[in-house]
Amino acid sequence: MDIKQIFKNNQKWVQDKLNLDSNYFKNLSEGQSPDILYIGCSDSRVTAEELMGVSPGEAFVHRNIANMVPNTDLSVMSVIDYAVLHLKVNHIVVCGHYYCGGVKAAMQSQDLGILNPWLRNIRDVYRTHRVELNAIEDEEQKYRRLVELNVQEQCINVIKTAEVQRVYRDRGITIHGWVFDIHSGELVDLKIDFNKILENVMEIYRLD
Repeated sequence: MDIKQIFKNNQKWVQDKLNLDSNYFKNLSEGQSPDILYIGCSDSRVTAEELMGVSPGEAFVHRNIANMVPNTDLSVMSVIDYAVLHLKVNHIVVCGHYYCGGVKAAMQSQDLGILNPWLRNIRDVYRTHRVELNAIEDEEQKYRRLVELNVQEQCINVIKTAEVQRVYRDRGITIHGWVFDIHSGELVDLKIDFNKILENVMEIYRLD
């Protein structure tokens, strides 16, 4: 890739926006009030705004390898805190994708160096659901199912956070688990039952 081309692309994008609205960047600079926090994978094939069809300012986005929400990761925890307490988003989306390299790597018995502690979070998801996953003989279907289960578990991790629990109690908030199907381009709603999960985890994770 020619890096200089990026700046040419930027100038064209700026002009296109100004042609449509001469105040576009003036309005954009006045602040943000997104309704959605999107937590997705860093995979270069998956772009949050494009797949949701939203414009700048409509989604607060955090991305990392395999769309993880580990409570020890200060980056994602800070993003959740800022999104729910300051931006006051009403929806939190955890979006994985089929054929995720991070999930695939976690399925392999391989030492991957610095990636090991990060991928262990996904391996913990496998361990938690190993009975279901080991019953799936087709490796591709097992892989796809682990992607879905990982999204589900990361939604649970979101619900465990004090900020989300507090906001849910005070004004309400909704958690969504989605998977992007790279083969079709479609978003799959896993229909995460927020209230059911909340009831199941509150006995242990309630932070009142």
